[in-house]
Amino acid sequence: MDHHAYRRALAERLAGSELPVPEAELDGRCRRLREAMAEAGLEALLLTDPADLYYLTGYHTFEVSVHACLVVDARCLVLQVPSIETGPAVVTARVDEVLGYRWENLEEVIEPLADALAPHRTIGLDPMSAGLRHGVLAPLQARLGAERFRDDGGALVDALRLVKSPLELDCLRESARITGLGIRAAREVIAPGVTDGAVAAEGARAMLAAGSEFMSLQPIVTVGPRSGTIHVNHKRRVIGEGEPVFLEFGSAWERYTAPMMSTAVAGRASAEMRELRDACRAVFEALCGAMRPGNTFDDAARIGEAALASVADRAFFSGVFGYSVGAQFPPSWVEGTGFIARGQARAFEADMVFHLPLCPRLPGRFGIGISDTVRVTPNGGEPLTDNDWQLHERA
Repeated sequence: MDHHAYRRALAERLAGSELPVPEAELDGRCRRLREAMAEAGLEALLLTDPADLYYLTGYHTFEVSVHACLVVDARCLVLQVPSIETGPAVVTARVDEVLGYRWENLEEVIEPLADALAPHRTIGLDPMSAGLRHGVLAPLQARLGAERFRDDGGALVDALRLVKSPLELDCLRESARITGLGIRAAREVIAPGVTDGAVAAEGARAMLAAGSEFMSLQPIVTVGPRSGTIHVNHKRRVIGEGEPVFLEFGSAWERYTAPMMSTAVAGRASAEMRELRDACRAVFEALCGAMRPGNTFDDAARIGEAALASVADRAFFSGVFGYSVGAQFPPSWVEGTGFIARGQARAFEADMVFHLPLCPRLPGRFGIGISDTVRVTPNGGEPLTDNDWQLHERA
């Protein structure tokens, strides 16, 4: 049985059986996107971000390293996947056509994809998508003409994904609940002599036991001086007496992730650790006050900078006070549709959702991170996660 026969056999029994989103929700998303395409003068979109494919069709898989794409035009959704992804394409997605190609033979990608795009004179792309491969785009442009392709397609989908529907908010709330369970379980095992990996394992166990799917990022745990370096992770390090332990977790519920940070100390916290915790809290309160419709992302970032000023000369901070979150796939839970940072002129709208990753770090010494995932409301930011904002001492 080849992958074409496999697809037909699956479709007879299981077509759409694991569709994660109600069809009415998908209809609304596709309708709004097509309206935006018409306004922008685009006849088709070629999308390659796994989260965009999920958002519009429900298609999802843990194998996101292979080429997969979606062609959207005024009438049809055409999904192209390798043979090994035929199963997820049939059982999780709602599309009009599935184009398969042999996993081991990328030469089969171009011709059917070019045929699907050929009737369209203006084709939008997302040039920043990690899934847009030169080995696919270059031959398509050579065959169809580079002048047909425009680089503004991704912005149309981003604008839709940035504002969450009631269903999406419910998914984020459930992720937030499970993330909190993982954080609390991990804190319980922190003690001198325990490894960072054991703490991560307990957090992962709690989230998976509570119903999390495979996560877009595995639990992040760093200890002592390593917590002062951004984006390293557990690596068999033993927790020492009095060392801070930084936690950043994000469970997945129908692919939606609400991350949260917490820091515990294996003993008593120093005055300097408490100072950084207080700075995090001040920034958080300032940001929540600024996250209301009409204010810009830049406005909120400037307010956050003022609240962080007392430690800014000593502590490293990334400059991003918040990033949008929603449905995502490995290797990141960052949605990428919006950032609370200097120079970002977009205005907040109700039901945007951001993780506020507040973690000032003293290089080579330690970092203190505490965060929530926050929904924008007319009255400001409303946490979806349930962080208690304590610097936990595990004495």
